[in-house]
Amino acid sequence: MEIYADPEMTVLSKADSSPLTRADLASDRVIAAGLEKLDQGPVLSEESAATDYAGRRNWQRYWLVDPLDGTKEFVKRNGEFTVNIALIESGEPVLGVVYAPVLDVCYSAARGLGAFVRRGTQEREAIRVKEHMPDEPLRVVASRSHSDAKTCALLEMLGKHETISMGSSLKLCLVAEGKAHLYPRLGPTMEWDTAAAHAIVKQAGGRVCDIHGEELVYNKADLHNPEFFVFSAKDQQLFGKIRSTATC
Repeated sequence: MEIYADPEMTVLSKADSSPLTRADLASDRVIAAGLEKLDQGPVLSEESAATDYAGRRNWQRYWLVDPLDGTKEFVKRNGEFTVNIALIESGEPVLGVVYAPVLDVCYSAARGLGAFVRRGTQEREAIRVKEHMPDEPLRVVASRSHSDAKTCALLEMLGKHETISMGSSLKLCLVAEGKAHLYPRLGPTMEWDTAAAHAIVKQAGGRVCDIHGEELVYNKADLHNPEFFVFSAKDQQLFGKIRSTATC
């Protein structure tokens, strides 16, 4: 937050032209040190993803971290960035924490324990996804910094809808707490972008799956996610419509 408030913030570029700030690196160091003390397995982070597949392919339990998700939102200072920490077991996110420092909102979940949100000093509240009803507009959450023609075309074919723009993994969390029915992501993402929020969506009764209905899995060789959709696990009618529309 000190770096966020610095009017002279320096923004660097990674090899893929995505932005990098001192906050990404400082957050990474703090989180890595804390997780190592918990001794629950190795840590794989966006800012330290140097471990090649040969070295991690047999990891059954490890931490997957995005120390600053939504660096573009951080640089714009709109508050819509998060810290994402997930515990992965056998390719599945079984624990997730997504914290938005500026908004002071923390989403959390663990397998078998449910999903929750805590705002500021308030007591944490249990959250659940919301199934779309035919007589209400479809509320769709979309990326603030990564809109694309393919997503716009999908939404047009889905019919009447309301769009909520949001940055970072907060998009998945909005579905998890029932503020949106659907989040379609047809652009590129990495595993650390989704793992923590995926755990939250899952424990809130939702799904994060590809066009074939397969849940996202983690620790793949290239660490890339396929295109995916986030919605209520009970909403098979909506997913059926997505499948028929997306394959047109």
